[in-house]
Amino acid sequence: MKKFATILLLGAVLLQSCGMSNLGKGSLIGSGAGAAIGAGVGYLISKDGKGAAIGAAIGTAVGGGTGAIIGNQMDKKAKELEALQDAQIETITDVNGLTAIKVTFPSGILFDFNKSTLSKEAKEELGQFAAGLSDLPDTDLTIIGHTDNVGTAEANQSVSEKRANAVAKFFTSKGINAKRLHAEGHSFNEPVASNDTAEGQAKNRRVEVYVTANEAMIEAAKAEAAKQGKE
Repeated sequence: MKKFATILLLGAVLLQSCGMSNLGKGSLIGSGAGAAIGAGVGYLISKDGKGAAIGAAIGTAVGGGTGAIIGNQMDKKAKELEALQDAQIETITDVNGLTAIKVTFPSGILFDFNKSTLSKEAKEELGQFAAGLSDLPDTDLTIIGHTDNVGTAEANQSVSEKRANAVAKFFTSKGINAKRLHAEGHSFNEPVASNDTAEGQAKNRRVEVYVTANEAMIEAAKAEAAKQGKE
């Protein structure tokens, strides 16, 4: 049975590392010049063969002005979210070629080892994150749980799913509409460090949250771009 996998496209890495502002990236991708590298951060392939994309408005065509407006909004929000004490904040590109935000929470500050119950400290950090999105309601959140390789694949799959779902459930308790949320567990299939060391295992135990523009946000940006004569 195929395990969860995320196909990370080279374009996302190139855009993330090239030093260009997200306002500029949005203009580049939206104008069509970035078509080859605007395919996004990936597609989540589930065990049942169904997929859930990071970025809900799949195939939504955007112009340069629309991409620039959304890039500017995401830039500003990413800067604000840097106030989170324990999270790593990055800007990336979603499946529509639009700027998105990736927030990585180390599992050590969210859960006890091999547990899926949020700690008091975790609720404070996640609550701050949820509050920070209150002025950005037209976004979707993809939540992915990851583990180290201690234990069986089945056990780690279960833990990663429970952790992602625990975070999603907490977000709904803070007023985020459940329709905006998608949670998946990826077990130890996508390590960011070597599992041969305790330090590497700690880095691999994490929860990632992707904040992406939904169709309403894209349509609003299109209207604004048209108003400004940039579309």
